[in-house]
Amino acid sequence: MNFLELDPLQLSEALIKRPSVTPTDAGALDVLIEYLTPLGFECHDLTFDDADGEPTRNVYARLGTSGPNFCWAGHTDVVPPGDLADWTSPPFEPEIRDDRLYGRGAADMKCAVACMMTATKSFLESNDGEFNGSISFLITGDEEGDATNGTKKVLDWLQERGETIDACLVGEPTNPDNISDMVKIGRRGSMNVWLDVEGVQGHSAYPHLADNPVHKIMTLLRSLTDVPLDEGSDHFQASTLQITTVDVNNAATNVIPARASARVNIRFNDLHTSASVEDTLRGRLDQAGGGYEMRTRVSGESFLTPPGQLSETVSDAIKAITGGTPELSTTGGTSDARFIKDHCPVVEFGLINQTAHKVDENARVSDIHALSKIYTRVLSGYFEKTS
Repeated sequence: MNFLELDPLQLSEALIKRPSVTPTDAGALDVLIEYLTPLGFECHDLTFDDADGEPTRNVYARLGTSGPNFCWAGHTDVVPPGDLADWTSPPFEPEIRDDRLYGRGAADMKCAVACMMTATKSFLESNDGEFNGSISFLITGDEEGDATNGTKKVLDWLQERGETIDACLVGEPTNPDNISDMVKIGRRGSMNVWLDVEGVQGHSAYPHLADNPVHKIMTLLRSLTDVPLDEGSDHFQASTLQITTVDVNNAATNVIPARASARVNIRFNDLHTSASVEDTLRGRLDQAGGGYEMRTRVSGESFLTPPGQLSETVSDAIKAITGGTPELSTTGGTSDARFIKDHCPVVEFGLINQTAHKVDENARVSDIHALSKIYTRVLSGYFEKTS
């Protein structure tokens, strides 16, 4: 198949047909390579493997050797489809119904990857292949997983080569309702907390002979939730702390358990670092009585790309194609932009996120075509402003 002949919708279908559930590639990145190579891109097929995660295939492709280097970033891996019987049509057999393309990865984010590719081709054709700078693609197969052998490793590889990226657009689905709704200019940090409290097991009729850890952990958790972490900042909503589970593993009704545990998830804004959040938690827990063990894992720090040239370029492109002016937002969960922000300014813009990870995931056909046009305008606007 000559992928260069496909329009954004057809190329999206070609990607969806590859059942690339993390960390399996299933040929999804081959589509990228076969499309970009005839356009003159030098494609690097990179597989990283270590003890911390599954072997992961990634592709970094670049056209041009001079700066500035504008990078498209994203992923072709998808989450599992779940029970196939719940799907109206098979998740890896793309189907169009009522102006919507159905299939796993349609919203998150194979259609956006397809639009990046077709937009680049359109930009090159309209400029006879001449522009001042470089265009690159950083596409991973490990965004939906642990993200240990994906984007971060590719960025490390680029740094070792002395290669830089000057601006990046990540194609995550950012829009709540309409394709002109939202551009992400930052993300909150994310921290998971494990809290354990030891007690002394005993008969519930003789509590003086036991030490109930459930009572203790309730007091500790209340110390974390009674006072908000903050009230928000200029570009971020207030940080949130949510208790996600409390467990004692106790099936008996008359036994005081020996231990209790809880898990907490925190999404923090740019008023904090993960270290300062952990210090705050320990301070509150100690003040509440202590007697706990706590460990944390940080998925990403909060970050912000201040409104400026990159966000203006993307917003102008959206307005030119749709007539709408997007909100510059920092809401939502984490993405691979958390790695890219250490290397260059990064924003995120893609399709509507309502069906991402859901049964019957889909994207509007009209939005797919519009996104390709928007991405083409992004390239034109970026290189006009930097030339």
